Amino acid sequence: MIVLLVATNRPGSNTGKVACHVAEIYAAKGYALKVVDLHQLPPEIFSPSSYAEKPAAFAPFQEAMSQADGIVIVTPEYNGGFPGVFKYFIDMLKFPETFKGKPFAFVGLSAGMGGALRPVEQFSTLINYLGGVVYPGKVNITGIHGQLEEKGRLKPGELVERLEKQAEGFIEFVKKVRG
Repeated sequence: MIVLLVATNRPGSNTGKVACHVAEIYAAKGYALKVVDLHQLPPEIFSPSSYAEKPAAFAPFQEAMSQADGIVIVTPEYNGGFPGVFKYFIDMLKFPETFKGKPFAFVGLSAGMGGALRPVEQFSTLINYLGGVVYPGKVNITGIHGQLEEKGRLKPGELVERLEKQAEGFIEFVKKVRG
């Protein structure tokens, strides 16, 4: 099972729209993804007591991440980095077993010309520290507002082709890394 992690809790986000399109790409290749959307995090996870004892409502998030053979992260760029809720989510997961030896792929997006290069690089460094394996075929999306159609889907063309190529490569990468 590959998990698709929507790395923001902003409702109606462009990140969520891109993640939906990525999930469709994998499904068209015969590979359904399990979506973990930080927009759906239970409010009680933000209580300071959650560090010591995770609320029961967090269990499905931990279970999905623990059972994943690979993880595709779709992250926006917020102020030159990844969203704080994304780092908090990572801090709430069991370490090291949630990450060790797992392949990770990245799709980054931003309104500007950076294409979330900084947050993807920052999080790649963190994944290496956590014992994960970073797939080298990252997709960075610049000027996201100009890349989306009215209904929120990515416009057909080179960007969608890059995401399709990433999906094909990542599926094979997961098979090789996880055996």
